[in-house]
Amino acid sequence: MSAPGATPGNSAAFTGAMRILAGLLEARTGQILSESRIWRIETALKPVLRMNGMANLEELVSQLLASTESNLTDDVINALLNNETSFFRDLQTFDMLYRDLLPQLSSSKQDKVLRIWCAGCSTGQEAYSLAMQLRKDAGRWQGWRIQILATDISTAAISRAQSGLFSQIDVQRGLAINDLLRWFEPVGDDWKVSDELRRMIEFRVDNLLEPKASSGDYDLILCRNVMLYFSLERRQKVFSRLAEHSRQGSYLILGAGETVIGQTDAFAASRSFRGSYERSAKTEKINQPVRKTG
Repeated sequence: MSAPGATPGNSAAFTGAMRILAGLLEARTGQILSESRIWRIETALKPVLRMNGMANLEELVSQLLASTESNLTDDVINALLNNETSFFRDLQTFDMLYRDLLPQLSSSKQDKVLRIWCAGCSTGQEAYSLAMQLRKDAGRWQGWRIQILATDISTAAISRAQSGLFSQIDVQRGLAINDLLRWFEPVGDDWKVSDELRRMIEFRVDNLLEPKASSGDYDLILCRNVMLYFSLERRQKVFSRLAEHSRQGSYLILGAGETVIGQTDAFAASRSFRGSYERSAKTEKINQPVRKTG
């Protein structure tokens, strides 16, 4: 445990166990824990310690090093990942998508196929929010084939997203009462997303550094508040992966504190849609085989 009186500014006080656990997260996910998040490791892992009858982080690390059993490692990774999200998070982004960007895609595409990838989707609120917007504008999308892929490295987050089950606190964060009543039904103390919305989305566990779930080109990619936790080298690698699955005319949405500037030439700030990035026509796509879907 940390030394008495230690403060986050005193990095020497971090225990060896903390550093090993932070290294495990980086090795498995590419995410680098900031100093403030390192100090929250013990709090984040308390449920794992309690569930496994362990007294402290040192005992947990000893078990991880001595065992080849993957469930414990998965539990640790899931607990350390930041799955902060909410319905219609950053509402101005969803307003822009609904009013401007999605209508532009519907008018410019001739094949009537809309493909969206929510990369780093956490527990699914972002993907479900998009599905609600598309259903609200159902007339525009009549006769279209809509595919929404939502991926995250956290097995726990994807399991919850697939269940479509959200707590009262979850639905109170960003979800209008009309949307709650239209798209959810009460299940005990929780709320469950309608089958209509759930059928629109494919949730998959996947690693953005080496994505396998994505295939072909996507018209719209949302990768919000994910790059914050990567080193510059890994951000560049993720941008390359996103570029492999986009084309000229595709759009990328990042988080409010993220940018492509100085990190990739594959995307450039859109002149039409504030806060979005367009696939650059100047950059050649990386020459790697990509699976195509029908």
